[in-house]
Amino acid sequence: MATVIELPLEAYKGPVDPDWCPGCGDFGVLRSLQTAAGKCGIQPHDLLVVSGIGCSSNLPGFIKAYGIHSLHGRSVPVATGAHLANTDMKTVITGGDGDGYGIGVGHFIHAMRRNLDVTYIVMDNQIYGLTTGQASPTTTRGHKTKSTPKGNAEIPLNPLALAITAGASFVARGFSGEPAQLQSLMQQAMQHKGFAIIDVFSPCVTYNKVNTYPWFKERVYKLEDENWDPSDPMESLKKSFEWGDKIPLGVLYKTEQVTYEDTEPVLQRGALVKQPIGVNAATMKQFVDEMC
Repeated sequence: MATVIELPLEAYKGPVDPDWCPGCGDFGVLRSLQTAAGKCGIQPHDLLVVSGIGCSSNLPGFIKAYGIHSLHGRSVPVATGAHLANTDMKTVITGGDGDGYGIGVGHFIHAMRRNLDVTYIVMDNQIYGLTTGQASPTTTRGHKTKSTPKGNAEIPLNPLALAITAGASFVARGFSGEPAQLQSLMQQAMQHKGFAIIDVFSPCVTYNKVNTYPWFKERVYKLEDENWDPSDPMESLKKSFEWGDKIPLGVLYKTEQVTYEDTEPVLQRGALVKQPIGVNAATMKQFVDEMC
């Protein structure tokens, strides 16, 4: 096994300071990601962070790495293309529950069933924060928001159950209020070979007055304190439905499965960007001239 040379947190400090609301859970997610990348020994130039649209999707601008701030709900396909072009880079997707579980949910499902070797960190605050407080796909039933003044009538989406059944090979839940555990989960996710999803409770202190830090603190518990075995998909699926007085944090499900990259013949010769294109100078000039 190769020796991992850890990097300090400062190695990933971006050129722009975060401008989230004071107390936002996304600060904890950013710091945990920077710390986890350092623990994994990932050089900033070997890290790609891709996001969609939303408060949390501003994260690529706050970390020293390659970054893409893409379209609403399209972070997963953009990250897929970038990752398959250069599989030598560590690809991390960051976004919110609205971006990932709303408009982007179709891409989310297909990336999981392919078991792409990427890490997806969803800052789940059960609300649309950037657009000032509408109900999101994970808003609990009965929650009164700007778009549901009489209470949300919809059943919230269960991202962990969806991930387990769709084929993700690493499924976890973290909480900004438990930074040490969250950093460990991110480190495990980035070291895992396959699609890794971490749903992170990241409280919106401005627009969600229900799912607050104290609300979660009273309810969450750590699976590692109970010697949880994440290898059984059916037991993991049952655990994913725990909600209310007790909500689990940690790795719910983990398995070793063949990845999409392992089965793609073109990638057997290495990253696409490092393969010769097989076109001589004359042919390339002819192509460019025709395009111009």
